[in-house]
This record gives sequence, structure tokens and C-alpha cells, in this order.
Amino acid sequence: MRASGASGSTFLHKSQSILRFRIPRFRTSSRKLFPFLRWAGQLDRDTARADLLAGLTGAAIVLPQGVAFAAIAGMPLEYGLYASIVPAIVAALFGSSWHLISGPTTAASVVMYSSLSVLAIPGSEEYVTLAITLAFMVGIAQFAMALFKMGALVNFISHSVIVGFTAGAALLIAAKQLKVFLGLDFPEQNNVYESLKYLTDHWEAFHPMVVVISIVTIAVTVVFQKKWPQYPGMIAAIVTGSLIAVILNLIFGEETTGIEMVGALPQRLPPLSTPDLSIHVLQDLAPLALAMTLFALTEAVSISRTLALKSGQAINSNQEFFGQGLSNIVGSFFSSYVATGSFNRSAANYEAGAKTPLAAIIAGALLIPVILVIAPLTAFLPKACVAALLMLVALRLINVAQLKLLFTADRMEAAIVAVTFVSTILFKLEFAILLGVILSLMIYLRKTSRPRIESRVPDSKASSRKFTSGISSPECPQLKILRIEDSVYFGSITYVREMFRLYREHYPEQKHLMLLTKGINQIDWAGAELLLSETQERRKIGGDLYLYRLKRSAGKVMKKGGYLDYIGEHNVFDSKHEAISRIVERLDSEICRNCTKRIFLECGKYPYPENSVETSEASAGGEPGDSQQSRHIFGDGSV
Repeated sequence: MRASGASGSTFLHKSQSILRFRIPRFRTSSRKLFPFLRWAGQLDRDTARADLLAGLTGAAIVLPQGVAFAAIAGMPLEYGLYASIVPAIVAALFGSSWHLISGPTTAASVVMYSSLSVLAIPGSEEYVTLAITLAFMVGIAQFAMALFKMGALVNFISHSVIVGFTAGAALLIAAKQLKVFLGLDFPEQNNVYESLKYLTDHWEAFHPMVVVISIVTIAVTVVFQKKWPQYPGMIAAIVTGSLIAVILNLIFGEETTGIEMVGALPQRLPPLSTPDLSIHVLQDLAPLALAMTLFALTEAVSISRTLALKSGQAINSNQEFFGQGLSNIVGSFFSSYVATGSFNRSAANYEAGAKTPLAAIIAGALLIPVILVIAPLTAFLPKACVAALLMLVALRLINVAQLKLLFTADRMEAAIVAVTFVSTILFKLEFAILLGVILSLMIYLRKTSRPRIESRVPDSKASSRKFTSGISSPECPQLKILRIEDSVYFGSITYVREMFRLYREHYPEQKHLMLLTKGINQIDWAGAELLLSETQERRKIGGDLYLYRLKRSAGKVMKKGGYLDYIGEHNVFDSKHEAISRIVERLDSEICRNCTKRIFLECGKYPYPENSVETSEASAGGEPGDSQQSRHIFGDGSV
């Protein structure tokens, strides 16, 4: 019985151990697959209330915008609302950002219209089918990028690009709303300059009563946010502006006031739809789908990171790819065309006090009863109210303090901010984003193409004799020690090769070279070939190449390609004591006997030569050939 009890106790103990280790793993994997589990536990009464109010504001804003975007995209007007329901909910559930709202956007609508209008008549049944198929293809491409962990690509978008793009996009949003804000009727302009020029040429045509509605909307919002921040100021502003607009139109008439309403929307839920996956359609849409995929992902992640800078939230780019892809795939079966992150609605969502993605879910879900019940009431919603709110939200996105800091701290970063800002307001939004990505890649390549290379010597003051870059410390006459920081890859080998050549020419007596490779994360085929070539050059002059603390990730290619076999396993060290001992044994013993530097403990086996004191003092004083001269040539010993 005791044996049985012991056996049962052992089994129970093992079972508990298994459960203790497996449950956390399940939770971790489930939260990656279902990211809404991360924030669902944070919901309480106050958070849910804040998200509900922000969702109400988002639903009110998307009504006129959805209709406008559908018109720009060449789709029937109700499809702008359809694209704001299912994609917004799915992206909020499976995305990373807690404030991003997905749906139709101006840029995506313009790009889609310019490409699909060549293939079908805008608004036709064939055109709608192509738009839905395009959304499905974009979703598949985005989903595939998430599966292959390509979310890290957006990490190359620098912070300066985000700041410049945010400021430019905010100004662009404000400028595009300006005509509605003033009650002017002029054609859609391509950029801020054209909008402002038209405004200055036709300033006398504005409607004073429309301006009154716009100013009242902004005033009510600002007062509520300062006096009563716990209440939904934007909703109060919309209600107030709508009441004043209705009264003015009743008294003076709409033709006199110039106050235009959004108008009643069709009362119909999104019908089910099916993408056309025939070969000729896929071939026609493939190039556009690829371009839209890159553009939509860059736009969505850029907006997410912009809002994350304000909220302090960490963004998982790969998870965002997953959420955006799934939203377009599912949305294509509910009459949705391509959806991506909306800058103004996401910013309004954040400003309205949203705490979690529940706000975006509520905003999307509320459109269902809006379409069925409240749609006729939009006939009393002034366009000026929506324009005023969007202008207020846009201008608040411009972080003046951050811009001043960037322009003061770094000229290169300031130039990037300026270029991105100017391209955003002068050219198309997708071009500005792609330009920002290119600039970020150029910065990255510029930095990594010139890895930091420093001369190192043992620190005589430290008991461990750690390597240091002390300027006044002498170097070994026969051994050059260099530390390389950053990867040695095809983009940096030209620079590294040139520095190796300079070291060989300026210090021909230092025939041996030891590389401290702890700071090298990766070595590709080109980098391995470079180290092989340097080994050959060193051996030609009677020296050799040694590697100290080579990382496994850096040595992977070198080992598989046989480069370590040529360099020799006996020239690769993990222990500093072993490295110095082995290398000192291979140095010219005659030179070592007459050397006065004695920077290694292993040099103690050689007796000091005659007049060693005088020689040491001369060396310390900076005679030609010592370490101070070498550091003078290369700039304090670092490159």
C-alpha cells in the first residue's frame, strides 16, 4: 500500500508539474492568436463607459465620411458604411493597436478608383465585384505577410518619419475640411497648396452661418474637454450644432444659410458577397493588390505607432498585419471594399477618450442600428459639424514641442522630418508614406554600412586586464586588436575592407590581427569572404587573423561555408587568457625580447632589455610608432 501510495503521489506530483508548465504556454499562445484576451481583462465600469462614449463619437463621425469615401471610390454610397462595420470590428479584435479604427479612407479610395475605373464602369455591379475581390486579395497578402513574420519591416520607419508624416497628414486633413468648415463649394484639390490658393481667390464666397455652426461645434468641444472632461464633448457639440443648424434653416432657408446636411442614408444591412476568383480577374488585379497591400499596411502601422507615441502603448507590427489581413478577408464577404487604418477617425477615437479596442468595436457595431433605425436622422446632421471636429482633432496631432526638439537635436533627423512633412502636404499620401519608408531604409543602411571599429588594449589598471580604448595606453608592436560593432554584411564590407587595408599599411609591424567580435551579430557570405581575404593578407606578411568571442549567430555562415576551417579552429577563442597566451607564443620572440611595452601578462616570460626605463619613458612620451600616433591617424583610435 505504501508503494502504491508513493506511486500515486509521484504521479500526482508529475501531473501538477506538467499542468504548471503547460497552462502558461497555452495562455501565451492563445493571447497571440486572440489578442483581445489581453485587454478584455482590463475592462471595468469606467473603461467600458469611456469606450462607449468614444464609440458613439466614432459612429457619428463615420456616417458622413463613409458616404464621402464611397463616392470617391466610385462605389454606391451605402458601401462606405458597409466597409466601416465588419473590417473595423475584426481589426479591433485581432489587431495590436488599442486606438486604431479600420475602414475606408480617402487615399485607399482614390487609389482603388484610379485603377478599377479602367476595368469597369464605377458604380456598376462588375465594378463592385472587382472592389470586393480586391479587398479579398489584399487581405490574403496581408495575412501571408503576418504568417511569415514580416511585421518587422515597419521597424525601419524611423520616429522622425512618423513625426513628419503626422504633422503633414494633420495639416492635410484640416485643409481638406476647410471648404466644408467655411461653407465653400469648390472642387476637391490634390494638396494643401491648391486648397489654400483656391480659398484665397474665393474667400468672399464663404457662408457666415456655416462658419457659426463650425465655430460653435469647436467651442462646445473645447469647453466640455476643459470643464467637464468626463462627459462626451464631441457628441454634445454635434447635438448643439445640429439643433442650431435646423433652427437657422427653418428661419432663413437652406439656400440662404448654405448649411448642408449629410442627408438620409439607405436602411439596409450589408448583403453577403463573394469575391470573383477567376483567373483573368486575379491576373488583372494582382499588381494593384500588391501595391494596395504595401500601402494599406504602411498606413495602418504608421497610424498605430503615431497614436502609440501619445498613449505609451507598445505596438506589435506583425499582429497588426494579422488583424488588417483578417479584416479585409472577412469584410470581402460582407460587401466591404479595401479597408485600412483611418487617420482622422483613429485620432478622434483617441481624443474622445477611448481606452481599449472596445471603442472601435462599438463604433462599428453601432452602424448596424444606425443603418436600420437612425439613418433618416442624419438628414439633420450638418456637414460643418463633422468638418469642425475633424479639423480640431487633426490640429491636435501636431506635436510642436517634439518638432522643436528634433530640429534642435539632430540635423539629419530634422531633414527627414521636413522632407516627409513637405511630401505629405504636396503629394499623394501613399507617396509620402513610401518616401518615409525609403528614407528610413537609407538611414539604416547608412549607419550599418560604416560599423564602428576601435583599437583596443588591455587595461593595466584592471585586475581582469579587460580590453579598453584608452588613448594613452601603449599597443603591442606585433598585434593589432580591433573591436567591430554591428554586422559585417554586403553593405559594410567595402568600408571594413578599406579600414583593414589602412591598418595594414600604417602599422606594417603589427602583422597579427585579433578581432573582438562580441559586437558582431551577423556575418553574411560577403562578410565571411572578407574575413577569409584578410586572413590571407595577414598570412602573406607573416601574421595571422584571430577571432575572439564569435557569436553563434555570426559564425553560422562561416561554419557552414567552411570559412572557419580555413581560418582555423585554433585561431578562434572564447577565453581571453587562452587567446593572448596562444597568440603571444606565435609572435616573433626576438621582437618580444627587445620590446618595452609589455602590455600582456604573458610578456613577463621575457626579461627586460637594457635601458628599458628610458625606452619606456620615450614610448610614454609619444615617440613615432607608438599607440598615440596610431590613434592620431585614425581619430582617437576609433573609426
